[in-house]
Amino acid sequence: MFKGLLAGASAIAFLTAAPAFGQDRSSTPADQQPVPMSAAAQGSERTGPNRIFTGEDLFDLAIAADPQISPDGETIIYVRRQNDIMSDRAVNSLWMIDVDTGEQMPFAGQNGDAFSPLWSPDGSRVAYVSTEGGGSQLWVKWLANGEAVRLTGLPNSPSSMAWSPDGRSIAYTMMVDDNAPSLGSAPSNRPEGAEWAEGLQITDLVNFRADGAGELTPGYEKIFVIPATGGAPRQMTFGQYHDGGPLSWSPDGDTIYFSANRNANWQTDPVEGDVWALDTATLGLTRLTDRDGPDGGARVSPDGNLIAYVGFDDEGRAYEQAELYVMDADGSDRRILTEDWDHDIGSYIWDDDSRGLYVQYDERGETKVARIALNGSDRIVATGLSGGGFDRPYTGGSFSVADDGTIAFTGGTATRPAEVQVTSAGEDARYLTNLNAGLLATKSLGEVREITVASSHDGQEIQGWLTLPPGYVEGTRVPLILEIHGGPFAAYGPHFATDNQLYAAAGYAVLSANPRGSTSYGEAFAQEIDKAYPGNDYDDLISIVDRAIELGIADPDRLFVTGGSGGGVLTSWIVGKTDRFQAAATQKPVINWTTQALTADGTGYFGLYWIGSRPWENPQRFWDQSPLSLVGNVETPTLVVVGAEDYRTPVSESVQYYSALQLAGVPTALVRVPGASHGGIAARPSQSAAKASAILAWFERYADGWERGEPAAQPPAATTRD
Repeated sequence: MFKGLLAGASAIAFLTAAPAFGQDRSSTPADQQPVPMSAAAQGSERTGPNRIFTGEDLFDLAIAADPQISPDGETIIYVRRQNDIMSDRAVNSLWMIDVDTGEQMPFAGQNGDAFSPLWSPDGSRVAYVSTEGGGSQLWVKWLANGEAVRLTGLPNSPSSMAWSPDGRSIAYTMMVDDNAPSLGSAPSNRPEGAEWAEGLQITDLVNFRADGAGELTPGYEKIFVIPATGGAPRQMTFGQYHDGGPLSWSPDGDTIYFSANRNANWQTDPVEGDVWALDTATLGLTRLTDRDGPDGGARVSPDGNLIAYVGFDDEGRAYEQAELYVMDADGSDRRILTEDWDHDIGSYIWDDDSRGLYVQYDERGETKVARIALNGSDRIVATGLSGGGFDRPYTGGSFSVADDGTIAFTGGTATRPAEVQVTSAGEDARYLTNLNAGLLATKSLGEVREITVASSHDGQEIQGWLTLPPGYVEGTRVPLILEIHGGPFAAYGPHFATDNQLYAAAGYAVLSANPRGSTSYGEAFAQEIDKAYPGNDYDDLISIVDRAIELGIADPDRLFVTGGSGGGVLTSWIVGKTDRFQAAATQKPVINWTTQALTADGTGYFGLYWIGSRPWENPQRFWDQSPLSLVGNVETPTLVVVGAEDYRTPVSESVQYYSALQLAGVPTALVRVPGASHGGIAARPSQSAAKASAILAWFERYADGWERGEPAAQPPAATTRD
């Protein structure tokens, strides 16, 4: 289902010196004496060329992800994502950790990417996906002898893997290709050796492109089962519908539970979904939920009596808070566990005693895990989860639980990228990895402070985080970059972010704020912008900028603004409402809601859920919410940045804004990131560094203001437009 412009949210200060293994230090070391600064360009002079965080340092970063703890709680297999300078991408490998000693050893991925580890029920084997030998295939490794075997030779990548309870089979989902529709035919008399054009591309899909995947090959996601020792896979579901994961086996192995929208109008109703039961012997299907809204993520309790799942009633809003439910295994007696719990549900895992579930959630920009009992009571069992990505400080992370309740998770701080941590009942969490110790020991990085403000709109508290330049001297005013998150139903928090550190290294303070519409502050706060986006979130952002000025940190004459996706929308909206900012950089924005609704990869979604109608039903409403409607007001030099293969907020959105700014006589430039999707605009380290550098260069160019006909002149006094 769609919840925002970002897919899952893809993005992510630092310790000035590396912490001792297993410890966190957020204070500035005594040997780093703060040095006054006067301009962004003085970054390399403040702390020395070897101490400043630079774009080249992105190649040295690593992050931990997807830590899977063994059933006995003694071993963790996790994904290490290490940026590689030769391939200019993050390389995924699997590593094994002894929980008691912290000793590590490579597990898989030395000859290709390896990811998605999954322990067998008895802990003797680990299934995973690897590209070794070409293409993503399902592998199994035996712990006793270290032997690994490739089980599949599939045409498409497997996902949503699940071991059968007896360990004899593995279920997974995979896209099954279908034939494209045909209309007529090309001439058949092509001479031998003639070079004719490619055939026509014909589609009848509502969404025939997807961000990160490009043009979609016709086909449907289906469920398969393969013997865990190898053999021919067996296709278990059929039909012109997508049958998705996660997959969950009943303890007797007779049933697999999955999620699907198998209604005839599934293409134009992308929010709908139900929990289904698949009989593994007869392949018969039973639908277990039937309300108007998305139900999915079914997980069977260890005793087989209950099914946990998440969902909500579809009220036509752009954001709904997912709730956690349980029902009997036959679909009866459905009941909500989180009715009084005002948090959106992330991933969840049954406790081994079948009396509760471990649930991941966000609260005020931070990610936690709680255990929710079947009576609805809850207690926090892990905090400090992190791992939303590298470039921006999004919430995120992942966890797993052993049979004895030991929890493995990815955690970090505002000054440390995500590492593997472990905790047990009553114990403080321990770091088991220290992946960036060498880099952090040599770099001076920006301190991150929490700030809050009462919004000028209605007094609601708005929270944000301020990344300061390295060596910041208390009471010194520095230029400020307001960096706005995407989604807009997402959240920033005190998490590691390369963009913020690169900006801070150039002498800027960076403000990462959560205006209304952000998640992790309760359902009502997120729904404040329903059918009113952009809107009063503008007031929230301006209020927290004013707070940074009031604190004596931000220079009111050196304000800049940028943001991506939903943050690009708000950046473009802001420069249409005020000229307080010296320069702006709008990244992958929506500029025109009519064209967005009809060209993005969520064709059936954006118009109805974000604006409230189809474009032809209420065109004025679409226009009123479009930043393009304010372009005649813009006086702020505005850079436009977009991935060249963005299908979420298509390239045409950015081109419209760039062209409009050109025609309006506003300084602008268009930056296209070759090969980059919406979610992958910062996936290649070289491009991520280059993009941040381009934005800084644009801000530096207009740091002293701009007037029409006199680019280097001082700007007029700031004004705010209605």
